[in-house]
Amino acid sequence: MGNPPRSLSAHQSRRFPVKNRPRRIDRATLIERPTFRLMLVWAALVAGCALLAVNLFRLQIVQAKQLQARAQEQQMVYMRPFIPRRQIIDRNGTVLALDRPVYTLFAHPKLFKEPKPAIAEKLAPLVRRSAADLAKKFDQAETGVRMEYALSESTADQITNLQIDGLELLQSQQRLYPQQTMAADVLGYVNDDHKGQAGLELSQQALLERLSKPVRLRRMGDGSLMPDQVPGGFLNLDDWQLQLTVDSRLQRVAINALQQQVKTFNAKRGTVIVMDVQDGSLLTLANTPSYDPNQYFNYSLDRFKNWALSDLYEPGSTFKPINVAIALETGSIKPDSAFYDEGQIYVSGWPIQNFDYSTSGGRGSITLTEILEYSSNVGMVHVVQQIKPSVYYTWLKRIGMGATVGIDLPSEATGQFKTQKTFLESPIERATTAFGQGFSLTPIHLAQLHAVLANGGKLVTPHVVRGLFDSKGQPYWQPNLPAPRPIFSKATTQSVLAMMETVVSKGTGKSAQIPGYRIAGKTGTAQKANPNGGYFENAKITSFVGIFPVEAPRYVVLAVVDEPKGGDAFGSTVAAPVVKAVMEALISLEKIPPSTVVSGVRGEG
Repeated sequence: MGNPPRSLSAHQSRRFPVKNRPRRIDRATLIERPTFRLMLVWAALVAGCALLAVNLFRLQIVQAKQLQARAQEQQMVYMRPFIPRRQIIDRNGTVLALDRPVYTLFAHPKLFKEPKPAIAEKLAPLVRRSAADLAKKFDQAETGVRMEYALSESTADQITNLQIDGLELLQSQQRLYPQQTMAADVLGYVNDDHKGQAGLELSQQALLERLSKPVRLRRMGDGSLMPDQVPGGFLNLDDWQLQLTVDSRLQRVAINALQQQVKTFNAKRGTVIVMDVQDGSLLTLANTPSYDPNQYFNYSLDRFKNWALSDLYEPGSTFKPINVAIALETGSIKPDSAFYDEGQIYVSGWPIQNFDYSTSGGRGSITLTEILEYSSNVGMVHVVQQIKPSVYYTWLKRIGMGATVGIDLPSEATGQFKTQKTFLESPIERATTAFGQGFSLTPIHLAQLHAVLANGGKLVTPHVVRGLFDSKGQPYWQPNLPAPRPIFSKATTQSVLAMMETVVSKGTGKSAQIPGYRIAGKTGTAQKANPNGGYFENAKITSFVGIFPVEAPRYVVLAVVDEPKGGDAFGSTVAAPVVKAVMEALISLEKIPPSTVVSGVRGEG
């Protein structure tokens, strides 16, 4: 037999593989094969397409309506264009209030490409500030520093022309009052939101604010509006202006005369009212102190009240002609009636005396005309005692005591008057009412009542708005005022006017005389009521009301001065000179000819 086979060593077995043994293929070799790579790419593409299809189904089917609405919301914009408020002009066309474009200057120092001091030097003369101040403001923040507010268009153009990176101008609208304090109490002002806060700006907001409906516009990809989508007339403005009955020229005269007397007598405040007695239109409604509506934020809140219609006071002797007219109209007395003036009397235990009782005593028997001429309190008490109390109360309510006049300005106060029960049961209430105390009203109400005496007996509504007019003076809208309401007969008012004329020609109102003109008037010097009851010991309110020309009454002029100081502070010395100055201006402005007949005027004045 042959030799047996030898076993192979480990080395020999690796070198000479055994027949039918499986071959090993490493992973790198497998990946490198083209077929595998193609299959892997194909699988990835199929998976990606499947995901895209699912997402497309979600976007196109499931969320289609929601996404479409979001797209439209992003593409469409609703715009309400900013439209300036309408201008306010006086009776002669003088502009009293208008809107103008202004600019706010912001600085963004981080965007500056020049040194801050250099930019400050260029900017300083345009904004009228020192370069040092501007440089300090630049250091406040890296962006959004507000440098100036309410710059004019010309200044904004000059800043733009500097071409300085990092400066930004934002446009807005500002209400401008060119006449400043002259008509502030009538006009009022608007706040930063362009909403009226006082005066006509508040009460006539609906007329002054132009209304516009929001317009739906489409935007392009960069956010700009598509020009072909802007509707025609988008920014068309009407040219209507709110015209007033106020005369700026007369208003200035009134303010100057009033300020002079307030300063001379160290008074608290004063007001002047000029009313056309035929229709109630106000040519002047002026107060002092006042405010500048361009800078309303610099004043205290009490300045924004027009106290001629928002504050009450006791009118004193200026109410006596109204009581005389009531007595005549009710038939309780006659124009030639006479009364005994003791100088001092007692009513329900209360003393009532004339203002000059300590020097003149009683005057004895005097006529109605002399009662007004001497401003006799005792005489007026006797006159009112002739009127049946219930009839007297009814007439006082008929002329508006305890009510308002309905003026077209905001914040009118309601007068204070006793209840019917108190008035009828208390003789002292009727006695004090006889000479204008014990009740309160507004200056505008007193002017309205004297207009009744001037126009033949009709109660007219005081107002300052004439209407909306276009640039050619054609009316678009005018207020629908209440019809004049008959109060007194013409015979009654003519009798009272004749009595009031002697007050100016011979009595306490001589300081209001104007040579060649017939003027009726009445002085008033009343104790000032204490809100806590009674009267202040040394405080008083002086007033004077004038009506002219007497032969054809057209105007009522009322001046009221609150708390004048000094022993010579009376209606005749404080308020009457103001009324005289205003009437002289009226004569010049309205070209009022002298009276054809001037009766009883003395030379002294």
